[in-house]
Amino acid sequence: MGDPWEFAVHAINGRWFSVFASFLIMAGAGATYLFGTYSKDIKATLGYDQTTLNLLGFFKDLGANVGVFSGLLAEVTPTWFVLLVGSAMNFAGYFMIWLAVTQKIARPAVWQMCLYICIGANSQNFANTGALVTCVKNFPESRGVMLGLLKGFVGLSGAILTQFYLAIYGTDSKSLILLIGWLPAALSVIFVYTVRERKPERQPNELRVFYHFLYVSIVLALFLMAMNIVEKQVDFSKAAYAGSAAVVCAMLFIPLIIAIREDWVQWNLKNQDGMKPATETTVDRALDIAPEVKSEVSKEKEEKARESCFVSICHKPERGEDYTILQALLSMDMLILFAATFCGLGGSLTAVDNLGQIGESLGYPTKTIKSFVSLVSIWNYFGRVFSGFVSESLLVKYRMPRPLMMTFVLLLACVGHLLIAFPFPGSVYVASVIMGFAFGAQLPLLFAIISELFGLKYYSTLFNCGQLASPLGSYILNVKITGHLYDHEALKELAKKGISRSSVKELICMGVQCYRVPFIILSSVTLFGALISLVLVMRTRKFYSSDIYKKFREIHGVS
Repeated sequence: MGDPWEFAVHAINGRWFSVFASFLIMAGAGATYLFGTYSKDIKATLGYDQTTLNLLGFFKDLGANVGVFSGLLAEVTPTWFVLLVGSAMNFAGYFMIWLAVTQKIARPAVWQMCLYICIGANSQNFANTGALVTCVKNFPESRGVMLGLLKGFVGLSGAILTQFYLAIYGTDSKSLILLIGWLPAALSVIFVYTVRERKPERQPNELRVFYHFLYVSIVLALFLMAMNIVEKQVDFSKAAYAGSAAVVCAMLFIPLIIAIREDWVQWNLKNQDGMKPATETTVDRALDIAPEVKSEVSKEKEEKARESCFVSICHKPERGEDYTILQALLSMDMLILFAATFCGLGGSLTAVDNLGQIGESLGYPTKTIKSFVSLVSIWNYFGRVFSGFVSESLLVKYRMPRPLMMTFVLLLACVGHLLIAFPFPGSVYVASVIMGFAFGAQLPLLFAIISELFGLKYYSTLFNCGQLASPLGSYILNVKITGHLYDHEALKELAKKGISRSSVKELICMGVQCYRVPFIILSSVTLFGALISLVLVMRTRKFYSSDIYKKFREIHGVS
C-alpha cells in the first residue's frame, strides 16, 4: 500500500493537480458576470432608479478590477492565505446583499450596498491572484494557453453557477445571490493547500495536455449552451435541473483524470531515473544547477531592482526583463495599455452590466433576457480560450505581436455596441455573442502582455494594476453616461404621460431610444481604444519578433 499512498501525495503536490484545483476555483470566480441576472431584483426590491443601479454596477466593477491589495498581499504571504482572505470576503459581501434583497435586514443605505458588492466582487481578485498567477509561474512557457484556459473557466462560471442554482433553489433568482456567496468561498477553502508555486519543469508534451483540457472545456461550454437553449423552450422539473447540474459537475472533474494521468507518467519517469545507479540525465543536472545559478542572478537583480526603484526609476530594463512595480507603472507601454483597457474593458463592462435592462427596454420576456446573460457568459469563455490559444500559436509560429490581437478584438467589440444602438429583430442575441466574445478575449491578452513586457517577478501586483483602468472606464461610461442618458429618456416618457418621478417606484425606459446614444458613444470610445492599441503594436514589434521564451528554456537546461 506504500506506493499508492506515495503516488497520491506526489499527485496532490504536483503541478497538474494544482492546475485542476485552479480550474475549479476559477469556475466559481465569475459571479460578477451574473449581475445582469439578479440586478432587477435589487432594483425592484430596493426601489432604485437606473443611475443608482449603475452606481452599484460601478462598485461591482471597481471591486472586481482593483486587485492591487490582493497582489501586494501575495508578495508577502503564502498563496493559501490569499485564497482564505478572498473566501471570507466573497461570503461576507454577497451574503449581506442576499439579506438585503430578501428583506431579512433593514433596508441598507445605497453606500452600504455599494460596499457589500464591492467587497464580494473584490474577492475574485484573491482567487485570480492565488490561482492564476501561481499557474503562470508554474508554466511560464505556456502562459498564453494557461491564461486562456483559466480565464475561460471564469467566463463559463456564470452559466455553471446558473445550472447549480436552478438545481438547488429552482427559479428564484434571489437565491442565486446566496449561491454565489457560499459556493465559490467553499471551493477556495477546499483547495486552499493544493494551489501553490512549484519549480517549473520542462515537459515535452505540455502543450498537448493543455489541448486536452481545452477539448474538455469546449464540450462543457457546448453543453451549457445547449442547456441554455433547451431550458428556454421546455419547462424543466427540479429533477431535470438536478440532472443537468450533475452532468456539469462530472465534466468539471474530467480534468482531474487528465491531471492524474500526467502525474502518473511523471511519477514513473522519476522512479525509473531513481533506479539508475549514480547517473544523471542532462536535464536532471541542469535542473540541479539552475536553482544555484538562478539564485546568484536573482540576488544581483534584486540589488539592481532596489537601486533602480528608488534611485533611477527612469533607467528601465529591456522589455521582457523583470521590472520593478514603479518602473512598470511609469512606463509608456503600461500607460498605453491603461488607455486601451479604459476604452475596451470599460465599454464592455458597461454593455454587460446593462444587458438585462437592454432586453427589458426592447420588450424581450424575462426568460429571454436570462438567455442573453448566459450567452454572454458562454461566449465570454470562447473569447478567452480563443485569445489565449490563438495568440500563443501566432506568437510562436509567426512572431505576431500579441497587442495586435487586442486591436482586432476591440474592433469586434465596436460591432456589438452598434447592434445595440441600432437594433433589429434578434439583434440582441447576436450582440450578446459578440460582446461576450470580445469582453472575454481582452483579459487573457492584457494579462499575457503584462507578463511578457514586464517580467514575472512582480506579476502578482502588476497584472492587478493593469486592470485598474477597467473600473474607471466603467464608472465614466456606465454611471456618468449610460445611466444618466437612460434615466433622461425614462423621465421624458413619464413627462409625456403626465406622471411625476415621485409617483413611480422603479424608473423604466421602453423603446430603442433608451440605449441608442449611449451605445454610439461606447462604440466610438472602443474604436479609439483600438487605435491606441496599434501604437503599442508598433512599439513592441521588434520585441515580439525575437524568441521571448528563450530565457525560460535556458533556465530549464534545454536549448
